[in-house]
Amino acid sequence: MLANFQVRSGHLLRHRLQRTSHWTRSLASTAPRGASDQAKTPEDDRLTIGDVSVRLTKPKQPHLVPQQYVKYAADGTLQLTQSALHHLRWMLQKDALKQDMFLLGQPGPLRRQLAMQFLELTQREVEYVALSRDTTESDLKQRREIHNKAAIYHDQGAVRAAIHGRVLILDGVEHAERNVLPILNNLLENREMHLEDGKFLMSPERYDKLLEKHSREQLDEWGLLRVSEQFRVVALGLPTHKYKGTPLDPPLRSRFQSRNVTSYSYGELYEELQQVAPAVPGDQLKQLLTFALTLQKADDSLQLPDFPLHNLQLGVQMLEANPALSLHDVITRIYPYQSMLKSDQQKRVVELLSSLHVQRLPGQTVKSITSSAQADHRVTVQLDDLKLSLPGGGATPTSTSNFVDLPHQRQALASLLQAYAVGDVCLLGEKGVGKLTLTKQLLRLLHQSAEPMMLYEDMTSRDLVQQRITSAQGDTIWRDSPLVRAAKTGSVVVLNGVHRLHKSTASVLQRLIHDRELQLCDGTTLLRPDRYEALLQQGFSSAQLTEQGLLPMNEAFRVVALAEPPRPGSGQPNWLTPELLSLFLYQELRPLHQSEEHELLTQLCGGGQLPAQMDQLLKLAQLLRSSQDPLIQGLAGTLSTRQLIKLARRLVAYPGSELSDVHEMLQNTFLARFMPALSRTALEQVMQQVGIHPSNREKRRSSSRNPGTGQIGVEGNTLRIGGTRMELGNPSQAEKSKVPSTLFYEMPQHVELLERLLQDYLIGEHLLLVGNQGVGKNKLIDRLLELMQRPREYIQLHRDTTVHSLTLQSTLQDGQVAYEDSALVKAVRSGHVLVVDEADKAPVNVTCILRTLVESGEMVLADGRRIVPHGAGGSPNCIETHPEFRLIVLANRPGFPFLGNDFFAALGDVFSCHAISNPQPESEIYLLQQYGPSVPTKTLRTLVNAFGELRSLADEGMLNYPYSTREVVSIVKHLERYPEESIADVVGNVLDFDRYQPEALQQVIQVLAKHGIEAYALDEVQMLRQRKTLQASVERHSGLGVSGPKFGKLDPKNEPHVGGNTWAGGSGGRDTAGLGGKGGPFRLDKGHKVHQLSDAEKADVPEEIKKAAREMNRKAFEEKLKEIKMSAHDHKLYAQFSEPNRKQVQQLKAVLEAMQTKSKERQWQKYQTHGELDDTRLVEGITGEKNIYRRRAEANPWADHVQEKPNRLKLVVDVSGSMYRFNGYDGRLDRQLEAVVMVMEAFEGFEKKIVYDIIGHSGEGWEIPFVNVGSAPKNDKERFETIRMMHAHSQFCWSGDSTVKAAREACSTLGAEDDFDNAIVVVLSDANLSRYGIAPKDLAMALKRGEPKVKGYSIFIGSLAEEADKINSEMPAGQSFVCMDLTKLPHILQQIFTSSLL
Repeated sequence: MLANFQVRSGHLLRHRLQRTSHWTRSLASTAPRGASDQAKTPEDDRLTIGDVSVRLTKPKQPHLVPQQYVKYAADGTLQLTQSALHHLRWMLQKDALKQDMFLLGQPGPLRRQLAMQFLELTQREVEYVALSRDTTESDLKQRREIHNKAAIYHDQGAVRAAIHGRVLILDGVEHAERNVLPILNNLLENREMHLEDGKFLMSPERYDKLLEKHSREQLDEWGLLRVSEQFRVVALGLPTHKYKGTPLDPPLRSRFQSRNVTSYSYGELYEELQQVAPAVPGDQLKQLLTFALTLQKADDSLQLPDFPLHNLQLGVQMLEANPALSLHDVITRIYPYQSMLKSDQQKRVVELLSSLHVQRLPGQTVKSITSSAQADHRVTVQLDDLKLSLPGGGATPTSTSNFVDLPHQRQALASLLQAYAVGDVCLLGEKGVGKLTLTKQLLRLLHQSAEPMMLYEDMTSRDLVQQRITSAQGDTIWRDSPLVRAAKTGSVVVLNGVHRLHKSTASVLQRLIHDRELQLCDGTTLLRPDRYEALLQQGFSSAQLTEQGLLPMNEAFRVVALAEPPRPGSGQPNWLTPELLSLFLYQELRPLHQSEEHELLTQLCGGGQLPAQMDQLLKLAQLLRSSQDPLIQGLAGTLSTRQLIKLARRLVAYPGSELSDVHEMLQNTFLARFMPALSRTALEQVMQQVGIHPSNREKRRSSSRNPGTGQIGVEGNTLRIGGTRMELGNPSQAEKSKVPSTLFYEMPQHVELLERLLQDYLIGEHLLLVGNQGVGKNKLIDRLLELMQRPREYIQLHRDTTVHSLTLQSTLQDGQVAYEDSALVKAVRSGHVLVVDEADKAPVNVTCILRTLVESGEMVLADGRRIVPHGAGGSPNCIETHPEFRLIVLANRPGFPFLGNDFFAALGDVFSCHAISNPQPESEIYLLQQYGPSVPTKTLRTLVNAFGELRSLADEGMLNYPYSTREVVSIVKHLERYPEESIADVVGNVLDFDRYQPEALQQVIQVLAKHGIEAYALDEVQMLRQRKTLQASVERHSGLGVSGPKFGKLDPKNEPHVGGNTWAGGSGGRDTAGLGGKGGPFRLDKGHKVHQLSDAEKADVPEEIKKAAREMNRKAFEEKLKEIKMSAHDHKLYAQFSEPNRKQVQQLKAVLEAMQTKSKERQWQKYQTHGELDDTRLVEGITGEKNIYRRRAEANPWADHVQEKPNRLKLVVDVSGSMYRFNGYDGRLDRQLEAVVMVMEAFEGFEKKIVYDIIGHSGEGWEIPFVNVGSAPKNDKERFETIRMMHAHSQFCWSGDSTVKAAREACSTLGAEDDFDNAIVVVLSDANLSRYGIAPKDLAMALKRGEPKVKGYSIFIGSLAEEADKINSEMPAGQSFVCMDLTKLPHILQQIFTSSLL
């Protein structure tokens, strides 16, 4: 393959050299002239490429002509490849034909640089517009600005280019919203456009004809503007069939001539790399090029991202600077395949590296890193014997640093410095691995200052560059973003969270990073220093260039991006698109090893001996990270290095406290109480492996502490909670007004929680409290702050919370936009405690901006000010974080039924987390006694026990609603005030919500009856209430009798009917089929509101009418069975398998419906002409723009092409002979058939959410089809036929066992399917493996065949208990279940579904 590349490139190189003589070029401004050229006039200047020649004209605005895009040899000849020449020749042809051009190709700077080369060679002026999803009509045509209290229109790029004959470059066409670019259609086709200021762009032909009849002044008066003949449009875009984006509008596409710009040939690239790094051996260049081009031409089925070929130049520069650098190191800097590719894709890359003899060995070990400042604002960095000279800053390095010089950290820093020396870098690493710490150490070595910028999903392309504000005079002006400030001053911008940024917003960075040029919103252009210098050499002064809006970009400017690695196979789109891949050199950061973490913690915690418990924690962290089980591996991110540091600090600070129990600390760290059952079980098993077991502290606590006795007190000026003390301050009267005051009863469990919270507060932690509703999160925090006498700022989040509203509140005062500090800024400034409530209700992309504030005390506000850490102030634009500032966040538990946004998963690692649960029985009884002192203790205990069991059922997934202490307190308050009322009646105040959910009600009734509240259970409460209602002298009766059951008329309009005796499907009537009435033959729901008659009136129907209704009901039922061809006998048999799991079916459906509702929530669409006023566009509203509103609408289907893929389930059932043989013994086949019915009924109607099929395994085969994909049974008959086939197969099949083969094939085939990102295989077996010589490890390996995309689960059913337990012990944690009580089989399946699919 390499030889083929060389032969082909040799031909092209000879061809290029032969054609060089065809170039002539004689403009003094860009190329040296010979003596013969000086005699020529400017009119004789020509550009010839092959057979195409054009005359060059002198530009009117030379500073708008691109500079230094074309390279010249020492003799003045142009250095361009044959590929470039062919493209440029085509562009000259299109220009001569006055046709607009569209350059298509792969991501990267090639298309843009080709367009700039064309403009530089032809001496054409450029107008550049970077398109994104935020681009609006005003960005293309005219934008209004306020000046001297008047709205003035400013022409934008498209209009300026049309009038002055420039070339308009539209970069990133695929990013623009679908209906934005068509506004240019008429300008492209007819060179005409209506402008917002009333003027009209007119084609030169029409304008010149009018000029023959009218004067120019007359045409100006009419508002006619002439479009220049030299005006052209060059659009740059990606093919949307391969790269995600908005497809071209057909009318727009038809107005362009397209050209596919492919990467240059092997020979051309090889020569280019030789010129960039002549000292690098040719063999290494060939290996690099072969690797890169092979990936480029890889089979599309592999779906490998494009290799960024242009970054090879940066790679060879690194090799030239450090010859000891390995090729593999260079490749991973450019193409971080280990972080961004799926396992099968990584395997192909490794095979390619092996075939090219590229060794995958770590680079040379670095033993020391030092730096020294030079006189010319440069810094010399010494990596052992290697010296690097880098542009530095003027910042004084801080004397303190959190950086611990571990060998791994030092090696990562050395690699980062070498990449930083040649380009911009991006650090890839999981949360808590030290990305920010490493960045700070990098800047410290380089004497650089940072401009931090927290990125979020809703950030616009304009937010990245400049923000429009109003001056003191009311004029609109533009304020630089941290990115632009860094570019101007030569500091380093730290883009924290690149993975959150929308891909079209990130596209704005392309020209900045690739070309070191940036077009600002205020018309200013930042230029690369050598291009700015070229303009100075042409005779311009710095003042002239500044007046023209041209500024140099500082040489020391760099971009350092921080991001979490993509998660291939997780169902989330890969944020590291080919476009983003081309922007940076990447440094991958792995988590630390156990010995490294031990050393790190030792140094960070004072250098002394670490507590003994830390060894267990370190072992646990490594076990989680090294596990091959995706379930356990998914837990590793929670126990990051950052969290280990927090745990270590706590253990060091409170070594003797009984609250420093490692098991309990981990329960809070993982929020284990709220984890899915499978994950929680897996975590407990791994904790036990490292010797972390639950303590017996609960008994000691109950025996040593009496409720309400002296656990909290204030002694002098010292607060004491348990064994923890805190010195109280002396708050001012203003601060005391913000100290909360709440009714709080000091029960033991809450006192312990308060002590734990106080301990974390004292060691400087920010707090996150997560729990169900009504467990006392707010009360606990208010009480803690009241005891500490700490003033509180409060903010409650909701779905419409934005980043802007979280930090500032914008208002309009006297024509100026004024910003008022939010509660967050006030708390930071004055050292108050900020309580953020309902954090799970706000979008994660909004709350994520809190990360840098908690991590490093930094945040950039919408008005340009910066929050900086304590001691880092000094600038009037900075708000110094008060040392007493704390952030306390309250959130509901993740998952069903709250279905909020998972705040814990996104930001939990930067907080000290606490899971708040309902009180223990004794604590809860003590609490209730305070609210109801006269309520009998027996009654309180009954309530506590009953609701405790209801909560347990909710935790197990048997009930959907998590009952809390709040409900019990409400009941006790009622009983205290009205003691004569029965407990059953009052309990109904809380539980009547469930009366319209028969399955849930049945369980609630059983629990209440078990605990002695039988009146509610026996439905006597309703009768009591009815009698009370009659005593109130309001008697409700329809006054109408019944005559006989009938179907009724069908209303063709389907209008609601209440009462009467006419229409079928009515409500609250009589005789006819409907809902809520009496005497009708059967229920008939037409979708209208139900008007329910009382039970007494419904009971007051004569027996003969009831009998006639029952007969008509049976007749209708038989007709329904005939309709689906099902006999009454079959239906009765089917009901035996359906009825036992009715409750689980309804619970699964409730979860699915809630998730479906959440997934259909509409999103905010910005730039609307109606809706709610967007507070981030107030300035645009002042200028008179119309699209200053936002409204909720369905997501744009073209925005990302990210369509939610359904979840995939393959149920593998055991239909072997032993299932039938032992069915009479333990009912295993019947229970399995019940479970199958549950699956089919629960997922009915959710085919777009979950796609499933059911296959069987027995001695006759491993893939016996029962339900095929896309053909789920639609009614009871089809479901009955399915289970009857299973029963029959088990009865008549040959003996044998295919469990392992069935599991292996199911996981493999599912893993090969492309339409699903999240899939599970559930294998049912009666554990009769030893009879056929099957080893359990074979089944375990079979279930892993589809990982990580497919999760495999096995459920062992039947009587062979010992064998089932043995198999289960050798299976992966959380993926194997032994079901000896077969009535629990449907519940185990439900548990798997809710943990893995829902």
